Amino acid sequence: MMLYESTRGKGEVIPSAEAIKKGISDDGGLYVPREFVQVSIEEIKAMVPMSYQDRAKFILKGYLDDFTAEEIADCVDKAYNTTKFSSSDIAPVVMLNSSVNILELWHGPTCAFKDMALQIMPHFLVKAMRKTGETDEIVILVATSGDTGKAALEGFKDVEGTRIIVFYPEGGVSKIQKRQMVTQEGRNVLVYGVKGNFDDTQTGVKQIFTDKQLISRMNEKGFKFSSANSINWGRLVPQIVYYFSAYADMVKQGRISFGEKINFVVPTGNFGNILAGYYAMRMGLPVNMMICASNDNNVLTDFIQTGVYDKRREFVRTISPSMDILISSNLERLLYEISGRDPEMVSNWMTRLREDGFYDIGPSLHKKLTEHFWGGWSSQDETLKTIECVYNEYGYVCDTHTAVGIDVYDKYVITTGDLTPTVMVSTASPFKFNASVCRALSMDDTDDEFELLKKLSEKTGLPVPEGLKGLENKPVLHSRVCSREQMKDVVMEALGL
Repeated sequence: MMLYESTRGKGEVIPSAEAIKKGISDDGGLYVPREFVQVSIEEIKAMVPMSYQDRAKFILKGYLDDFTAEEIADCVDKAYNTTKFSSSDIAPVVMLNSSVNILELWHGPTCAFKDMALQIMPHFLVKAMRKTGETDEIVILVATSGDTGKAALEGFKDVEGTRIIVFYPEGGVSKIQKRQMVTQEGRNVLVYGVKGNFDDTQTGVKQIFTDKQLISRMNEKGFKFSSANSINWGRLVPQIVYYFSAYADMVKQGRISFGEKINFVVPTGNFGNILAGYYAMRMGLPVNMMICASNDNNVLTDFIQTGVYDKRREFVRTISPSMDILISSNLERLLYEISGRDPEMVSNWMTRLREDGFYDIGPSLHKKLTEHFWGGWSSQDETLKTIECVYNEYGYVCDTHTAVGIDVYDKYVITTGDLTPTVMVSTASPFKFNASVCRALSMDDTDDEFELLKKLSEKTGLPVPEGLKGLENKPVLHSRVCSREQMKDVVMEALGL
C-alpha cells in the first residue's frame, strides 16, 4: 500500500485517505508519498489516445491505492465533464509557435487552474471521510491569494459533512476575484477579507491549524480541520495528471516524437503547480527542465539561482496577484526530496525561515536543485509588454500570470540557448484579469472591470466565460473584514465555539 509521511518526520505514517482528510501533519509538516509511483514509457505511450478522464484514472490509482477503481472513476467523472469545463479536452494544449505550446488549465467553472484540483478534491475528501469512519464535521480552512478561494468555495459548496471558511487579503486580489468570492452561495460557506497581504493571511491560517487549544475545543464539539490549499495531498495529486496529459497531447499532435524530452514553464508563487511537474518527472515523464517563473515577488527566482531562500524583502502588489507570495508553502516538499528525505534538515530550514526570515541549503544541494530547475522573473512592465507582443504576433490573448511565464521563458532561451520543445502552463483566463490585459492592449478607458469583460470579448472575438458573466449583478453575501489577529476569533464565532 502507498503510505504517506511528514516532511518533518514526527507525524504518523498513514494511507492516502487519512492524509487527504487531515491535510497537514500533527508536527506541522506536509504529507508526501513514501515513494514515487513509476510510470513506464509504454504506459505513457498508452495514454496518447486516452481522454483526459482516463489519463487521470490511470495516474491517480497509483497514489490513492486505498480507494477502489470505481471510487476513483466516480471522483474523476464528477469533476471533469463538459457541464463544468468549457473544453471537452479539459486541459487542451494549443500551439503558439514552432517551439512553444500552451497548456490551458482555465476552462473550469472559476476560469483558473485551481479548478483542475478543486473540482475533484471535495469528492476525494467525502470518500476519505467514509473510508476512515469519520463522524466529525470537517472544517476546510483556506488562505487564498485569489484563485484558490473561489475554486475551493465552488468545489465544497453544499458538500455534506463539510464547512468551508475562506480568508483573502483585502485589497490584494483583483476586483473580479473578490466579487467571485463575496457573492458565493452555499449553506456551508463563509468568506472573510483580512487586513494585510497573502503571507499575513496564510500565516494566520497556519497558526489556527496548529492551535492545540482550539483543536481540543473543536474535538469536543465534533469538528476537525482540513485544508483545501495545496499543502493538502488531495490538492496536489490531481495536478500531476495534466503534465502527463500535456505530454501525451504533444505526441498526439505530432509536436514531439515519443520519448523526446520537453520543458515546462510554470508561473508560480506557492510552488504547488511546479512541484506537481517535478513529481511527474520523478515518475518517469521525459522532462528536461522545470522553469519557475516569478513576478516582482521573486523570492523563488533568488532561491533557485543562489540556494538561499530569503523572505526579508518588500512585498509587492502586482498585476499577477495570485503569485504575490513570499512564503512558498509547497517548497517544503521539494526540500524534503533534494535533502535525501531528511526531516531534521527540513525542520531546521523551516525554523530558520520562521525565526530569521531566511535559510541556505548550501552549495551541494543547490547544485542538485539546478539540475532540474531554472528560475527567472518578469517585472509588471515586461508582463504588460508580453501580453501586447503575444497578441500582435500570434493573435493569442494571455492573462498576466501566463505572460510572466512567456517572458521568463524568453529570458531562459536567451540565457541558455536551449530550444527543447516547451509547454507553457497557462493558469488563468485573460478575462479573469481583464483590467491589466485591456491596459496591455491599449483599451483601458474605464475602471469598470465588468464593462471591460465585454470590451475584451468584442476586441478579441472570444466569448466571456460563463463563470464571469453577470457577476456584477449578484448580491454580496460576505462583507466582513478582520485583522490577522482576529482570524482565530472569527473561526470560533463561525463554529459557535
